[in-house]
Amino acid sequence: MKKYAKLIRDIPDFPKPGIVFKDITTLIKNGKAFQEVIDIFYKKIKNKKIDLVLAIESRGFIFGGALANKLKVGFVPVRKPGKLPWAVEQESYSLEYGQDTLQIHQDAVKKGQKVLIVDDLLATGGTLQATCRLVEKLGGKVAGILVLIELSFLKGKDKLSNYDFFSLIKYDSE
Repeated sequence: MKKYAKLIRDIPDFPKPGIVFKDITTLIKNGKAFQEVIDIFYKKIKNKKIDLVLAIESRGFIFGGALANKLKVGFVPVRKPGKLPWAVEQESYSLEYGQDTLQIHQDAVKKGQKVLIVDDLLATGGTLQATCRLVEKLGGKVAGILVLIELSFLKGKDKLSNYDFFSLIKYDSE
């Protein structure tokens, strides 16, 4: 949706040379636009029986928390190592500019729970793919994936072909 894409600022060479960072702070500081995005996400999944919303550190928390509140379901943070205080399950993955690991509390998802995964951006798909594996390791079912931005030229969606996926804004090139 071009209306929302216009509210996102490009930051060249961040976090390293050659990367064009999509800065969502310019969208979320606009209260009306932020609420409209949450409403669009809500309409996409309101008829699914979602038990939990999982969101990925850190910008995914912004959308995931608001959506969990609107859905009246629990919220689970997926964090980078060393940020969760209890026993964790973890997954390592490759991303656009390196390697990383994600963790979730071992008791965050119960067997059979339907989980909605929310993040701000899909690039190469490694982060979301690792999050899906974490949910499934704990016995949950990924009911859907919502992202604000998809960098479609990086083909990350290909790694998520087994899941119900929605992105609001698509960029076909940097």
